[in-house]
Amino acid sequence: MQRGGPNVLRLISLGLLLGATALLIFELINFSRQRARLPNSLTVAGVDVGGLDQTEAIERLLQVYSVPIELLYRDQIIQVSPAAAGFRLDTEALMGAAELERTGTDFWSGFWDFLWNRPSEPVVIPVKAEFSRAQLETVLRDIAARYDEPPTLALPVPGTTDFSPGEPGILLDIARASELVGEVMAKSENRRVNLPVAAELAPRPDFKTLQTLLQQNIDLAAFDGLAGIYVRDLRTGEDLHMVYNRNQTTISDPDPAFTAASIIKIGIMIAYYRYFDAPLDVEADRWMTEMITKSGNDPADWLMERMSSSRGPLMVTDTLQDGLGLKSSFMAGYFHPLAPLLWQYDTPGNSRPDLDTEPDPYNQTTPTEIGQLLSDIYGCAKGGGNLLAAFPGQIKAGECQHMLDLLAQNEIGILIEAGVPEGTRVAHKHGWTDSPLDSIGDAGVVYSPGGDYVVSLFLWNSPDMVFGPTATLMADLSRAIYNYFNPPTS
Repeated sequence: MQRGGPNVLRLISLGLLLGATALLIFELINFSRQRARLPNSLTVAGVDVGGLDQTEAIERLLQVYSVPIELLYRDQIIQVSPAAAGFRLDTEALMGAAELERTGTDFWSGFWDFLWNRPSEPVVIPVKAEFSRAQLETVLRDIAARYDEPPTLALPVPGTTDFSPGEPGILLDIARASELVGEVMAKSENRRVNLPVAAELAPRPDFKTLQTLLQQNIDLAAFDGLAGIYVRDLRTGEDLHMVYNRNQTTISDPDPAFTAASIIKIGIMIAYYRYFDAPLDVEADRWMTEMITKSGNDPADWLMERMSSSRGPLMVTDTLQDGLGLKSSFMAGYFHPLAPLLWQYDTPGNSRPDLDTEPDPYNQTTPTEIGQLLSDIYGCAKGGGNLLAAFPGQIKAGECQHMLDLLAQNEIGILIEAGVPEGTRVAHKHGWTDSPLDSIGDAGVVYSPGGDYVVSLFLWNSPDMVFGPTATLMADLSRAIYNYFNPPTS
């Protein structure tokens, strides 16, 4: 070997070193270019944005999330732009999270993985977006206006006590639809929603329609006296006051007074339970049952005498007027013949100059007040209402339920009972004057599939009425009211 000549091994080593350096620089340049873009395994808001720069990633995200939502309303397909609901993808926050993923890994450890072609772990950044609930519901209400099939009212059949069947409808459940569409707008795929719809039963008409039907039935019966009618929906508290005199409507405030007759025994029952707690002694319990179920006058007097031998009827009146605010309802004397009149009551009901039913000075009420009293008993039996508030610790829920049970045993088969289907529970008390019949009434709670309600019916006329046709009219009025709460379905 020639001394001083080129060292081949050194040259080869130098070449390899330069080649390795060049390759390293080349790979560093490639890695830096890759690192300048989003990681290959990155998914943002359900969209693969790996290998894209931020501008490209934003464009892809906006392209995906601007695709219209497909809404299916039964057999109708409706496309809605997310922008119509105020949908906005928070690209700033999403790209901020993506940038952290891009720069979060140590450069040299990332370069080492790059050299060895090691795939990075998949990274998923969840969607971040917002929309306007109000704008979305506006869109859905517009869809409902176009495609809903609203139910139709049950309407009275002229000349009868019946209602024609209403038609059920199909309505969009906007609240639930808003939730579902809001969820789908935040998805990158499967952007379709089956809109929730619900069958809507035909609603009942309003009380004005019922009043018209009641007036028609009074006219058809050729009744030209005074009719006082009160109805309360015990579910909603909505009520109807109706005074129909000589086939003309007239003001119902204050309600005209009628002879209460045996209907006032509802007040006697309440007053007795105010002063005597259940369970009653055997004698009082028998009197109470006979007073309500057999309309016994003697048992009513005996119960009032138990309260006070001299003031029993006035204590009933105190309970009704002072305790419950029923200013036109009172008991002014005992039932037995020749009983003295203990007090002369002038009330809003018997002081109307335009209407005078010549009510008995011993006992009076109005359709509205006796109806409200029954409503109070019903509410009390369920643990609420005016009775419990007016007489705390004196009247109890169990006593009120016992009152209703007694009233339900008053089965006479006419008046209100004759107007409802057989087997319907009617907790009521009736009363009329002896022949000649100038006044008749019936008031009770009717338990029906379409809702429980209170009905109070009073009729008066001069010259005197014939019992048969008058009882038939009251049954027809009761039937019309029952049909109102329980209209037929198609």
